Amino acid sequence: MNWPALFAVACFVTSAVTALADPYPKTADEAVARISEDERARVAALRERILESTAKLDEAAMKDYVSKIPKTGVPYDMVAIRGGEFLMGSPPDEAKRKDDEGPQVRVKVSPFWMARHETSWDQYEPFMITRKPRYKDGALQYPEHLKDPTPADFVSSPTTPYTEMDFGMGREGFAAINMTHHAANKFCEWLSFQTGHFYRLPTEAEWEYACRAGPTGPYSCPTIELEQFAVLDPKQIRVGYEKIGTKRPNPWGLHDMHGNVMEWCLDQYRLDAYSQWEGNPVVDPLTRPKTRYPRVVRGGSWYDPEEELRSARRIPSSPDWQAQDPELPKSLWYLTDAHWLGFRVVRPLAVPSLDEMLFAWNNSFLDEKSREAE
Repeated sequence: MNWPALFAVACFVTSAVTALADPYPKTADEAVARISEDERARVAALRERILESTAKLDEAAMKDYVSKIPKTGVPYDMVAIRGGEFLMGSPPDEAKRKDDEGPQVRVKVSPFWMARHETSWDQYEPFMITRKPRYKDGALQYPEHLKDPTPADFVSSPTTPYTEMDFGMGREGFAAINMTHHAANKFCEWLSFQTGHFYRLPTEAEWEYACRAGPTGPYSCPTIELEQFAVLDPKQIRVGYEKIGTKRPNPWGLHDMHGNVMEWCLDQYRLDAYSQWEGNPVVDPLTRPKTRYPRVVRGGSWYDPEEELRSARRIPSSPDWQAQDPELPKSLWYLTDAHWLGFRVVRPLAVPSLDEMLFAWNNSFLDEKSREAE
């Protein structure tokens, strides 16, 4: 009997079974390492295009702008946020404060644009629902069927949902919900290829800086006026969200930073995140993502009482947010139990390196069990 040959076959079968059972990387760095040379080349070309178009742009020239997604004609509205310093976290005497909101640290944030509203279904659904052939992980099958494929056609997009992902709460004019961190990242990549600007999720520091918009209290407005600025639910009887922009904006013109839907941030969640930044002002801090869980969520939602909407409130993501997902393994794209979770995009003034662009869009393409030790 040819034992060497049988051993080789056994090793091949074992490797194949392992690959089928565990097709996704365990860490964010491994996910980025798997990026193909073709994809890296497409992103490199996009980066050169961005650098060329922004070569003469500085902070003094930053302005709010409204643009349209070329593929769909759907508008999106960006607010220019000047760079500056602020105290991140909540003071020890803030009512309903949580332990993970401190110690307060002085943070310097570089200039960026932030979406005036949460990403809406009108913007997100054309990315989510595609008619192109897709593999199970959302990657586009080789687009020979496309006459003139563009780089945006190569961006991985969600697999077909098993149900209406607004769960009957409304679509036109409402915030998109129920997407995973990975899905939000990939929308940012798709939007970047569509528009020729670099978009990503906000860091925790950017998000809180923009949410506060100057004031240092629990909210960007007086507490007594919160219901004029926020979609919330003091009695927890509300059954759904409201359309974006129905409440008053914060001092910098951003709507729904308190309430309506919670919002993804780029950072890994750590209970002691701020302890690593004590001392001199830290510039553009980021708790660099490593594993799929937990990630940071901010802002509170339509389902929450007012203390959950505070500017400093932080929430860790959880696998429980897709407990009802019928797929095995659980979907990389949909969170069936997060009817109160969405996101908004930012565009930093400084164009990052190629590796940082790739990391921003691919740090969540991970095994569903990937998480920090508890």
